[in-house]
Amino acid sequence: MSDLAIRNATTDDLPFIVGLIAHDTVLDRIDDPADAHGPDYLAAFEAIAADPNQLLLIAEFDAAAVGTFQLTFTPGIFRRGGWRCTIEGVHVSPDHRNRRIGEKMMAWAVQKAKERGCTMVQLTSNKKRADAHRFYERLGFSRSHEGFKLYI
Repeated sequence: MSDLAIRNATTDDLPFIVGLIAHDTVLDRIDDPADAHGPDYLAAFEAIAADPNQLLLIAEFDAAAVGTFQLTFTPGIFRRGGWRCTIEGVHVSPDHRNRRIGEKMMAWAVQKAKERGCTMVQLTSNKKRADAHRFYERLGFSRSHEGFKLYI
């Protein structure tokens, strides 16, 4: 496999990103790639792009988009004022899974967190994703907290 490239997402990537989200069988089916350039997605994209503590990323293999993820850098008092990096929205296209793409994406994210001075990298994963949980544990992540969500 040639090297995986990671770059900032553009609005042209929205159909790919929303398509991966919509394809996800664990998530609610409220995202539609046909609406990827609609005002809601564009507003979200612009907010992410304007925030220096947010990165919406595309993983490319042979110049084709194969994955996406988002990094959020958050300051805090915990851990002696250490920043944390939250990795969210990790998706690899179904036809590119099991090729170590996710592993390279996560290694890139951890390296970026180190470069930004973070003292912790965190993520959440749906309880139904047993394979993903094994993947994250293999990469050194531990199940240290129970997550809660309130959709409003």
